[in-house]
Amino acid sequence: MFNIGFAELLLVLVIAYVIVGPRDLPKVARWLGRMVRKARQLIREIKNEVGWDEMMSETEDVRKDIDSALKDADVSGELKDAGKTLRASMKDAEKETMKKS
Repeated sequence: MFNIGFAELLLVLVIAYVIVGPRDLPKVARWLGRMVRKARQLIREIKNEVGWDEMMSETEDVRKDIDSALKDADVSGELKDAGKTLRASMKDAEKETMKKS
């Protein structure tokens, strides 16, 4: 979640040990655990009230619709084919012109 490595966690623990002291460190750890639990619960409640999951699923549906529309609207292959056909026609016309000259 926080993307903290072992070395960073160890450094934080050493600093906490020095600042708080060994006697009060368990109390601080319990308090911090409670605060993290309450924060997660609060975030979960807010997401439920706002309808975050519903909004995310609707957003995902819209993204899929846009992706499919972009794929349907892609005409680059058709343009390439038309360009090849045009070049071939131009070469044929050039050959006809050379024959007449």
